[in-house]
Amino acid sequence: MQIKAFSELFSLFNTATPETLEWLLSVSVEHEYPAGRAVLMEDAWGNAVYFIVSGWIKVRRLYGENAVTLAILGKGDFFGEMAILDESPRSTDVVALSPVNLISISAQRFIQTLFKDPQLHHRMLQLMVRRLRMTNLRFQLHNQPPAVKLANTLVNLAESYGKSTPKGTEILNIPYKDLADVTDISVEDTAKIMHKLENKGWIKVEQQEPILCVINIKQLTHLAGQVAR
Repeated sequence: MQIKAFSELFSLFNTATPETLEWLLSVSVEHEYPAGRAVLMEDAWGNAVYFIVSGWIKVRRLYGENAVTLAILGKGDFFGEMAILDESPRSTDVVALSPVNLISISAQRFIQTLFKDPQLHHRMLQLMVRRLRMTNLRFQLHNQPPAVKLANTLVNLAESYGKSTPKGTEILNIPYKDLADVTDISVEDTAKIMHKLENKGWIKVEQQEPILCVINIKQLTHLAGQVAR
């Protein structure tokens, strides 16, 4: 991958120096995983940060035989940073939702880079604060109607990882169980709301590919902003 493309794809590196980017790319490792493959296992020691070049992954926590999806990440995002920053085992595992291409950078080299490049260090803190705010938003939405909560999830996925097309914004057609988990609603409510949204023409599920097209993001955003009365 070229330095310019690397910087444009990953917002973490928007302010990094060309020297930093060149060095990171020189020590990076490329990975490919098919859909359904575990990328990182729970309780494995953090030894690298992973950057999503293409595809979708889910971060989940295992409770006995049950798995709960905590987050869904797509192209341009990264994961694994928390385990290396606090030098502790990962509390979650990561599974590919679609075929995924990743770049990994070892923990030692990533930490060295943060110390050498203050701009990158600052940008890293900004993105971690943003994730914390997203977590806070989920708590704020806890008592909202299921439709409002699901609209928030869809808008966030579309704005963060969606691909703009003449038809609308395309995202992965994520399984209802995973959508329900990250939205904190039931699978039954998820199915009912998704069908209603499709009947309204706000979203459309492509039959030939695992793609969900958000056709009317303006209406979804309006729904996401509604407050229960």
